[in-house]
Amino acid sequence: MRVLLTGHQGYLGTVLAPVLAAAGHEVVGLDSGLFADCVLGPAPQDPPGLAMDLRDVELADLAGFDAVVHLAALSNDPLGSLAPQITYDINQHASTRLATLARDAGVGRFLYASTCSVYGAAGGDELVGEDAPLCPVTPYAASKVRVEDALFALADDDFCPVSLRNATAFGFSPRLRADIVLNNLVGHAVLSGVVRVLSDGTPWRPLVHAADLAAAFLAALEAPRQAVHGKAFNIGSETNNVTVAQIADAVVATVPGSTLAITGENGPDPRSYRVDFSAVRAALPEFDPQWTIEAGARELYRAYLAHGLTQEGFDRRFTRLARLSDRQAAGELAADMRPVRAGATP
Repeated sequence: MRVLLTGHQGYLGTVLAPVLAAAGHEVVGLDSGLFADCVLGPAPQDPPGLAMDLRDVELADLAGFDAVVHLAALSNDPLGSLAPQITYDINQHASTRLATLARDAGVGRFLYASTCSVYGAAGGDELVGEDAPLCPVTPYAASKVRVEDALFALADDDFCPVSLRNATAFGFSPRLRADIVLNNLVGHAVLSGVVRVLSDGTPWRPLVHAADLAAAFLAALEAPRQAVHGKAFNIGSETNNVTVAQIADAVVATVPGSTLAITGENGPDPRSYRVDFSAVRAALPEFDPQWTIEAGARELYRAYLAHGLTQEGFDRRFTRLARLSDRQAAGELAADMRPVRAGATP
Protein backbone atom coordinates (compact mmCIF):
# COMPACT_ATOMS: atom_id res chain seq x y z
CA MET A 1 0.00 0.00 0.00
CA ARG A 2 0.92 3.65 -0.34
CA VAL A 3 0.68 4.91 3.25
CA LEU A 4 0.64 8.44 4.64
CA LEU A 5 2.15 8.38 8.13
CA THR A 6 1.44 11.52 10.13
CA GLY A 7 3.86 12.28 12.94
CA HIS A 8 6.64 10.32 11.27
CA GLN A 9 9.27 12.44 13.07
CA GLY A 10 7.89 11.69 16.51
CA TYR A 11 8.73 9.10 19.15
CA LEU A 12 6.47 6.39 17.74
CA GLY A 13 6.55 7.44 14.10
CA THR A 14 10.32 7.06 13.99
CA VAL A 15 9.92 3.42 15.08
CA LEU A 16 6.89 2.67 12.89
CA ALA A 17 8.11 4.11 9.56
CA PRO A 18 10.87 1.52 8.96
CA VAL A 19 8.56 -1.31 10.08
CA LEU A 20 6.00 -0.34 7.43
CA ALA A 21 8.70 0.05 4.79
CA ALA A 22 10.28 -3.32 5.63
CA ALA A 23 6.87 -4.93 5.12
CA GLY A 24 6.84 -3.61 1.56
CA HIS A 25 4.65 -0.53 1.93
CA GLU A 26 5.49 2.82 0.35
CA VAL A 27 5.65 5.28 3.24
CA VAL A 28 5.28 9.05 2.96
CA GLY A 29 5.49 11.11 6.13
CA LEU A 30 3.70 14.26 7.25
CA ASP A 31 5.09 16.24 10.15
CA SER A 32 5.55 19.87 11.17
CA GLY A 33 8.90 18.98 12.75
CA LEU A 34 8.12 20.04 16.32
CA PHE A 35 10.27 17.21 17.69
CA ALA A 36 12.39 16.29 14.68
CA ASP A 37 15.61 17.22 16.49
CA CYS A 38 14.83 15.26 19.67
CA VAL A 39 17.40 12.64 18.71
CA LEU A 40 19.51 10.52 21.05
CA GLY A 41 22.21 8.58 19.25
CA PRO A 42 22.59 8.25 15.47
CA ALA A 43 20.10 10.26 13.43
CA PRO A 44 17.25 8.15 12.02
CA GLN A 45 16.66 7.79 8.28
CA ASP A 46 13.24 9.30 7.64
CA PRO A 47 11.02 8.41 4.70
CA PRO A 48 10.19 11.17 2.22
CA GLY A 49 7.70 13.50 3.84
CA LEU A 50 5.54 16.61 3.73
CA ALA A 51 6.75 19.35 6.07
CA MET A 52 3.30 20.50 7.08
CA ASP A 53 1.17 21.36 10.09
CA LEU A 54 -1.72 18.94 10.48
CA ARG A 55 -4.12 21.89 10.46
CA ASP A 56 -3.02 22.86 6.94
CA VAL A 57 -3.64 19.56 5.14
CA GLU A 58 -5.80 19.82 2.02
CA LEU A 59 -7.64 17.25 -0.07
CA ALA A 60 -4.93 17.19 -2.75
CA ASP A 61 -2.33 16.17 -0.15
CA LEU A 62 -4.19 12.89 0.38
CA ALA A 63 -4.64 11.93 -3.24
CA GLY A 64 -3.23 8.55 -4.23
CA PHE A 65 -2.90 7.05 -0.75
CA ASP A 66 -4.36 3.67 0.11
CA ALA A 67 -4.15 4.25 3.85
CA VAL A 68 -3.48 6.91 6.46
CA VAL A 69 -1.79 6.05 9.75
CA HIS A 70 -2.48 9.02 11.99
CA LEU A 71 -0.08 9.46 14.92
CA ALA A 72 0.42 13.24 14.90
CA ALA A 73 -0.81 15.02 18.02
CA LEU A 74 0.21 17.26 20.87
CA SER A 75 0.92 14.32 23.07
CA ASN A 76 0.53 13.85 26.75
CA ASP A 77 -1.72 14.95 29.56
CA PRO A 78 0.38 17.78 31.11
CA LEU A 79 0.82 19.47 27.73
CA GLY A 80 -2.87 19.18 26.95
CA SER A 81 -3.84 20.65 30.30
CA LEU A 82 -1.50 23.62 29.81
CA ALA A 83 -2.87 24.50 26.37
CA PRO A 84 -6.30 22.83 26.15
CA GLN A 85 -7.61 24.91 23.24
CA ILE A 86 -4.57 24.15 21.09
CA THR A 87 -4.88 20.49 22.08
CA TYR A 88 -8.47 20.45 20.84
CA ASP A 89 -7.56 22.39 17.68
CA ILE A 90 -4.87 19.88 16.70
CA ASN A 91 -5.82 16.63 18.36
CA GLN A 92 -9.58 16.87 17.81
CA HIS A 93 -10.56 19.29 15.06
CA ALA A 94 -7.58 18.79 12.74
CA SER A 95 -7.71 15.02 13.23
CA THR A 96 -11.42 14.87 12.42
CA ARG A 97 -10.85 17.06 9.38
CA LEU A 98 -7.98 14.82 8.25
CA ALA A 99 -10.20 11.74 8.42
CA THR A 100 -12.97 13.49 6.47
CA LEU A 101 -10.52 14.58 3.78
CA ALA A 102 -9.07 11.08 3.64
CA ARG A 103 -12.50 9.59 3.04
CA ASP A 104 -13.26 12.20 0.36
CA ALA A 105 -9.89 11.50 -1.31
CA GLY A 106 -10.69 7.80 -1.63
CA VAL A 107 -8.34 6.54 1.11
CA GLY A 108 -9.49 3.04 1.99
CA ARG A 109 -8.15 2.57 5.52
CA PHE A 110 -7.57 5.07 8.33
CA LEU A 111 -5.68 3.95 11.45
CA TYR A 112 -6.02 6.33 14.39
CA ALA A 113 -3.67 6.40 17.36
CA SER A 114 -5.98 6.70 20.36
CA THR A 115 -5.10 5.90 23.96
CA CYS A 116 -6.09 3.76 26.91
CA SER A 117 -6.25 7.06 28.82
CA VAL A 118 -9.86 7.23 27.63
CA TYR A 119 -10.57 4.90 30.58
CA GLY A 120 -8.83 7.35 32.92
CA ALA A 121 -11.05 7.09 36.00
CA ALA A 122 -12.13 3.48 35.50
CA GLY A 123 -10.58 2.19 38.72
CA GLY A 124 -8.22 -0.73 39.21
CA ASP A 125 -10.39 -3.68 40.24
CA GLU A 126 -11.69 -4.94 36.89
CA LEU A 127 -10.08 -5.22 33.48
CA VAL A 128 -11.68 -2.70 31.13
CA GLY A 129 -12.51 -3.74 27.58
CA GLU A 130 -13.40 -1.66 24.58
CA ASP A 131 -17.06 -1.55 25.58
CA ALA A 132 -16.33 -0.06 29.02
CA PRO A 133 -17.57 3.46 29.80
CA LEU A 134 -15.07 6.09 28.71
CA CYS A 135 -13.97 8.34 31.57
CA PRO A 136 -11.31 10.77 30.28
CA VAL A 137 -10.01 13.16 32.92
CA THR A 138 -7.72 15.36 30.78
CA PRO A 139 -8.12 17.41 27.58
CA TYR A 140 -5.70 15.04 25.83
CA ALA A 141 -7.83 11.97 26.57
CA ALA A 142 -11.11 13.83 25.92
CA SER A 143 -9.88 14.86 22.47
CA LYS A 144 -9.22 11.22 21.64
CA VAL A 145 -12.77 10.21 22.61
CA ARG A 146 -14.26 12.94 20.43
CA VAL A 147 -12.17 11.93 17.41
CA GLU A 148 -13.19 8.28 17.80
CA ASP A 149 -16.86 9.29 17.75
CA ALA A 150 -16.38 11.38 14.61
CA LEU A 151 -14.20 8.76 12.95
CA PHE A 152 -16.68 5.93 13.29
CA ALA A 153 -19.47 8.16 11.99
CA LEU A 154 -17.49 8.43 8.74
CA ALA A 155 -17.30 4.66 8.21
CA ASP A 156 -18.93 3.40 5.02
CA ASP A 157 -18.46 0.70 2.40
CA ASP A 158 -15.31 2.36 1.07
CA PHE A 159 -13.79 4.00 4.16
CA CYS A 160 -12.51 1.72 6.92
CA PRO A 161 -11.58 3.56 10.14
CA VAL A 162 -9.82 1.74 12.98
CA SER A 163 -8.93 3.16 16.39
CA LEU A 164 -5.94 1.74 18.25
CA ARG A 165 -6.21 2.61 21.94
CA ASN A 166 -2.56 2.37 22.83
CA ALA A 167 -1.36 1.58 26.31
CA THR A 168 1.32 3.92 27.67
CA ALA A 169 4.36 3.53 25.46
CA PHE A 170 7.86 2.73 26.66
CA GLY A 171 11.19 1.77 25.16
CA PHE A 172 13.98 3.32 23.15
CA SER A 173 13.33 5.29 19.98
CA PRO A 174 15.95 7.29 18.06
CA ARG A 175 13.65 10.24 18.77
CA LEU A 176 13.36 9.82 22.50
CA ARG A 177 10.65 10.82 24.92
CA ALA A 178 11.65 11.09 28.57
CA ASP A 179 8.22 12.14 29.87
CA ILE A 180 6.54 8.73 29.77
CA VAL A 181 6.70 6.68 32.90
CA LEU A 182 9.26 3.91 32.33
CA ASN A 183 11.53 6.06 30.14
CA ASN A 184 11.38 8.76 32.80
CA LEU A 185 12.13 6.55 35.78
CA VAL A 186 15.10 4.89 34.06
CA GLY A 187 16.45 8.33 33.17
CA HIS A 188 16.19 9.51 36.77
CA ALA A 189 17.96 6.38 37.95
CA VAL A 190 20.82 6.76 35.46
CA LEU A 191 21.35 10.47 36.07
CA SER A 192 20.71 10.77 39.80
CA GLY A 193 20.74 7.25 41.21
CA VAL A 194 17.19 7.76 42.50
CA VAL A 195 14.00 6.32 41.04
CA ARG A 196 11.62 9.12 41.99
CA VAL A 197 7.86 8.48 41.99
CA LEU A 198 5.85 11.65 42.60
CA SER A 199 2.52 9.88 43.20
CA ASP A 200 1.89 7.31 45.91
CA GLY A 201 2.72 4.56 43.41
CA THR A 202 -0.64 2.80 43.62
CA PRO A 203 -2.29 3.76 40.28
CA TRP A 204 -2.50 1.03 37.66
CA ARG A 205 -1.08 1.62 34.19
CA PRO A 206 -1.05 -0.56 31.08
CA LEU A 207 2.28 -0.30 29.22
CA VAL A 208 3.40 -1.36 25.75
CA HIS A 209 6.76 -1.12 23.99
CA ALA A 210 7.12 1.16 20.97
CA ALA A 211 8.17 -1.81 18.82
CA ASP A 212 5.05 -3.74 19.84
CA LEU A 213 2.92 -0.71 18.98
CA ALA A 214 4.53 -0.64 15.54
CA ALA A 215 3.69 -4.32 15.09
CA ALA A 216 0.07 -3.63 16.04
CA PHE A 217 -0.30 -0.84 13.48
CA LEU A 218 1.20 -3.04 10.78
CA ALA A 219 -1.20 -5.86 11.67
CA ALA A 220 -4.20 -3.51 11.61
CA LEU A 221 -3.09 -2.09 8.28
CA GLU A 222 -2.86 -5.51 6.66
CA ALA A 223 -5.81 -7.24 8.38
CA PRO A 224 -8.92 -8.29 6.46
CA ARG A 225 -11.36 -5.41 6.35
CA GLN A 226 -14.11 -7.25 8.22
CA ALA A 227 -11.78 -7.88 11.17
CA VAL A 228 -11.17 -4.21 11.90
CA HIS A 229 -13.80 -2.06 10.15
CA GLY A 230 -15.21 0.61 12.44
CA LYS A 231 -13.69 -0.92 15.57
CA ALA A 232 -11.57 0.21 18.50
CA PHE A 233 -8.90 -2.04 19.96
CA ASN A 234 -6.90 -1.81 23.16
CA ILE A 235 -3.23 -2.30 22.24
CA GLY A 236 -0.95 -4.00 24.73
CA SER A 237 -0.92 -7.12 26.91
CA GLU A 238 -2.28 -7.97 30.34
CA THR A 239 1.25 -8.90 31.47
CA ASN A 240 2.12 -5.22 31.40
CA ASN A 241 -0.84 -4.06 33.51
CA VAL A 242 1.26 -2.83 36.43
CA THR A 243 1.24 -0.25 39.19
CA VAL A 244 3.58 2.71 39.08
CA ALA A 245 5.36 1.25 42.13
CA GLN A 246 5.93 -2.03 40.26
CA ILE A 247 7.40 -0.11 37.35
CA ALA A 248 9.72 1.68 39.76
CA ASP A 249 10.78 -1.61 41.35
CA ALA A 250 11.75 -2.95 37.91
CA VAL A 251 13.94 0.10 37.34
CA VAL A 252 15.68 -0.26 40.71
CA ALA A 253 16.41 -3.88 39.84
CA THR A 254 17.92 -2.79 36.50
CA VAL A 255 20.06 0.26 37.31
CA PRO A 256 22.96 -0.68 39.62
CA GLY A 257 23.11 1.31 42.84
CA SER A 258 19.78 3.06 42.33
CA THR A 259 17.33 3.58 45.17
CA LEU A 260 13.56 4.11 45.29
CA ALA A 261 11.86 7.27 46.56
CA ILE A 262 8.05 7.35 46.52
CA THR A 263 7.35 10.96 47.50
CA GLY A 264 3.59 11.18 47.00
CA GLU A 265 4.01 14.94 46.56
CA ASN A 266 1.53 15.13 43.65
CA GLY A 267 -1.22 13.54 45.72
CA PRO A 268 -3.60 10.83 44.55
CA ASP A 269 -3.80 10.32 40.78
CA PRO A 270 -7.37 9.80 39.50
CA ARG A 271 -6.07 7.92 36.45
CA SER A 272 -5.97 4.24 37.33
CA TYR A 273 -7.04 1.43 35.04
CA ARG A 274 -6.22 -2.16 34.11
CA VAL A 275 -6.99 -3.09 30.53
CA ASP A 276 -8.31 -6.17 28.73
CA PHE A 277 -6.48 -6.85 25.46
CA SER A 278 -8.35 -9.98 24.36
CA ALA A 279 -10.18 -8.27 21.48
CA VAL A 280 -7.01 -7.37 19.60
CA ARG A 281 -5.65 -10.90 20.05
CA ALA A 282 -8.82 -12.31 18.49
CA ALA A 283 -8.97 -9.83 15.59
CA LEU A 284 -5.24 -9.57 14.85
CA PRO A 285 -3.63 -12.94 15.63
CA GLU A 286 -0.39 -11.74 14.01
CA PHE A 287 0.01 -9.22 16.83
CA ASP A 288 2.03 -10.89 19.58
CA PRO A 289 3.57 -8.37 22.02
CA GLN A 290 7.09 -9.37 23.01
CA TRP A 291 8.37 -6.74 25.41
CA THR A 292 8.12 -6.87 29.20
CA ILE A 293 8.66 -3.96 31.56
CA GLU A 294 11.91 -5.54 32.77
CA ALA A 295 13.29 -6.00 29.24
CA GLY A 296 12.34 -2.44 28.37
CA ALA A 297 14.11 -1.10 31.44
CA ARG A 298 17.28 -2.95 30.45
CA GLU A 299 17.06 -1.68 26.87
CA LEU A 300 16.66 1.93 28.04
CA TYR A 301 19.47 1.64 30.58
CA ARG A 302 21.89 0.39 27.94
CA ALA A 303 20.80 3.01 25.40
CA TYR A 304 21.07 5.90 27.85
CA LEU A 305 24.62 4.89 28.73
CA ALA A 306 25.66 4.12 25.16
CA HIS A 307 24.37 7.41 23.73
CA GLY A 308 25.36 9.66 26.62
CA LEU A 309 22.03 10.89 28.00
CA THR A 310 22.59 14.21 29.76
CA GLN A 311 20.58 16.00 32.44
CA GLU A 312 19.83 18.88 30.05
CA GLY A 313 18.60 16.51 27.37
CA PHE A 314 16.51 14.57 29.86
CA ASP A 315 14.94 17.68 31.39
CA ARG A 316 14.44 19.80 28.27
CA ARG A 317 14.98 18.23 24.84
CA PHE A 318 13.26 14.92 25.50
CA THR A 319 10.37 16.29 27.58
CA ARG A 320 7.52 17.42 25.34
CA LEU A 321 6.25 20.36 27.39
CA ALA A 322 9.74 21.72 28.09
CA ARG A 323 10.80 21.32 24.46
CA LEU A 324 7.85 23.30 23.14
CA SER A 325 8.35 25.98 25.80
CA ASP A 326 12.02 26.32 24.87
CA ARG A 327 11.23 26.55 21.16
CA GLN A 328 8.62 29.23 21.81
CA ALA A 329 11.08 31.18 23.96
CA ALA A 330 13.62 30.98 21.13
CA GLY A 331 11.08 32.37 18.64
CA GLU A 332 10.88 29.11 16.70
CA LEU A 333 7.19 28.48 17.44
CA ALA A 334 4.20 30.78 17.42
CA ALA A 335 1.67 30.83 20.24
CA ASP A 336 -0.46 28.30 18.35
CA MET A 337 2.49 25.88 18.08
CA ARG A 338 3.06 26.50 14.39
CA PRO A 339 6.72 26.61 13.33
CA VAL A 340 7.86 30.16 12.53
CA ARG A 341 9.42 30.63 9.14
CA ALA A 342 12.84 32.25 8.95
CA GLY A 343 12.46 36.04 9.13
CA ALA A 344 8.86 35.91 10.39
CA THR A 345 7.64 37.26 13.73
CA PRO A 346 6.43 34.63 16.25
